[in-house]
Amino acid sequence: MPLTSSKLSTSTSLFTFPSKPPPPIVSFLLFLILCILGFYSLHHPQRSYSTPLSENSIKFLSLASNFTLSDYLRSLTSHSHLAGTKPSLDTIQYVFSHFEQLGLEAHTVKYNTLLSYPQHVSLLAHFSDGGVVNFSLTEKGVAQNALFDIVQPYHAYSPSGSAYGKVVFVNYGREEDYRALEVMGVNVSGCLVMARKGESLSRGGVITIAEGKGALGVLLYAERDGVDGVERGTVMRGVGDPLSPGWAGNAQTILESLAGGFMPQSWGDLGRVNGGRVGPGPTLVNLTYQGEEKVATIQNIFAVIRGLEEPDRYVLLGNHRDAWTYGAVDPNSGTAALLDIARRYAMLMRKGWSPRRTIILCSWDAEEFGMVGSTEWVEQNLVNLGAKVVAYLNVDCAVQGPGFFAGATPQLDNLLIEVTKNVKDPDSDGVTVYDQWAATNSVVNIQRLSGVDSDFAPFLQHAGVPSVDVYYGRDFPVYHTAYDSYTWMVNHADPLFLRHVAVAGVWGLLALRLADDSILHFNYLSYADQLQAHKDILSNLLDGSVSLDPLTMAIQELTTAAKEAEVEAKRLMEQETIGHVPVLKIRALNDRLMLAERGFLDADGLQGRKWFKHLIYGPPSDYESKLGFFPGIANAISQSTKTSKRDGQALIQHEVWRVARAIQRAASALRGELT
Repeated sequence: MPLTSSKLSTSTSLFTFPSKPPPPIVSFLLFLILCILGFYSLHHPQRSYSTPLSENSIKFLSLASNFTLSDYLRSLTSHSHLAGTKPSLDTIQYVFSHFEQLGLEAHTVKYNTLLSYPQHVSLLAHFSDGGVVNFSLTEKGVAQNALFDIVQPYHAYSPSGSAYGKVVFVNYGREEDYRALEVMGVNVSGCLVMARKGESLSRGGVITIAEGKGALGVLLYAERDGVDGVERGTVMRGVGDPLSPGWAGNAQTILESLAGGFMPQSWGDLGRVNGGRVGPGPTLVNLTYQGEEKVATIQNIFAVIRGLEEPDRYVLLGNHRDAWTYGAVDPNSGTAALLDIARRYAMLMRKGWSPRRTIILCSWDAEEFGMVGSTEWVEQNLVNLGAKVVAYLNVDCAVQGPGFFAGATPQLDNLLIEVTKNVKDPDSDGVTVYDQWAATNSVVNIQRLSGVDSDFAPFLQHAGVPSVDVYYGRDFPVYHTAYDSYTWMVNHADPLFLRHVAVAGVWGLLALRLADDSILHFNYLSYADQLQAHKDILSNLLDGSVSLDPLTMAIQELTTAAKEAEVEAKRLMEQETIGHVPVLKIRALNDRLMLAERGFLDADGLQGRKWFKHLIYGPPSDYESKLGFFPGIANAISQSTKTSKRDGQALIQHEVWRVARAIQRAASALRGELT
């Protein structure tokens, strides 16, 4: 039956699914080197403004259908579709045909890239009583015929070989955890370390630190309720094509067998079934992986909706299509939303709509291997992207569970807030996504995009394109396992597919606003506020040891330029209202608003990692950095601990000047004037 709604809420067709979740059990998963890159989030005041929804926006929201989204997801997850494999071709054809059947201008772009696949994997534990356990590397409860459909657990680009040695439990594998072990007299050199997965340190961070301590290998396990799955992933250090192992078992079995000293009380109660021992040993583990790296063909798919007035200005919506297994959550909840947005846009076109600017729907390949598809395309189109792209709107795992989350470059904060005020909340009657979002967090919490964990990374951190990333839920227990299926989605994450409807509504409406509004709603006062907040945190961290006056003056310049841009935008809107449309002046302002983000790029990039050009948002080289912004300064702070005080301060000061100059470049771009 149809769900009634006001014109500011989505209309939805309802249907029900049987839902019988399994009884809650706690299982400990064991696997080799996994990766999650966190976001930095900061609470700060948001300016808000209100623009009435256009007729086309109202129509777009009214065309939502959870049944259609469910149907798309069921089809997308009917088989596994790992990038570069034969089964992925069916998924490519499904998405491409969908765009074509809607009458959209569709095409594919192919790349030959170096991908990595497993040939043999094994994990054996040798216990002190002479017992040997050969851990199963397949998920329990998955039908045998289905196991032939999915890749065996592994981590792409893992080096082939074997590691044999005693096990040491290292908590989260942080530097502070190793320091605690050193106090106990525990040396991990020549051992395999077992760490539990945490939010503060990425997969790459765990590996790098363990390698520096002389460990032979890393066993990383996750604490998950109700799931005994095997997580796949990548351990490539970098982004894109590397040419230009996940291990399952029961971690508790090994933890219970450890002897040695007792773990520090600060580590909590985990593993105290064995009295809380950390090792080394006496259990010995034999970890073996044999992989194959080969050149494989990947395909990005695009659907283009040409702009009527400004066809050379582009708004991009992107989601990756490839999955380690079935990928119901990651990424095809997002793919289903993208297909539904395409359906709704096509229906608007049949009713006579054409966007002011060009909209491109992007379906990326090989994201799971390190954002390969999107990175290759960004690098290939860098000049045009820099000159013509308004914004990139990313959705990866659209629905993982409850709760709305968003990340954005700060000039898009206000538009994001306004859009969420116009989309019905999927979990509460009579309120919007914004209402529930703000109530849950006490204040709207928009994260920043410093991580390298989805396809926004090349657009923002390499090309300087304003970006957004939205999704529902976090840390879902079937991440990268064979259980990430349509059945799990129906039973756990989104039984009625109403969260899918909400994400598609926010995502599609953002694109409509950016494509159709005569003047782009980019608010650089929000950016200046955020930069000031970042500077204040940095000031507290450095405690006066380095002058931040250059940053202060640069932020003041950006604030002044942002205020001037707002005054100009208001004046042009008033002229539009009375029928005087200064087309060229509007075009010029929009270009300055669009290009200001490019000012934060530096041609030399981050030290030792030139590909990362953005000096405000990007990943620091120190995995345990306390800064989720100013990555060059964060790197300098880390390096300063390894040199003299004077040299360290000079290093930090140099990076402060670099960031200040970048902010000045952005301010100049916003003004549109030469110095």
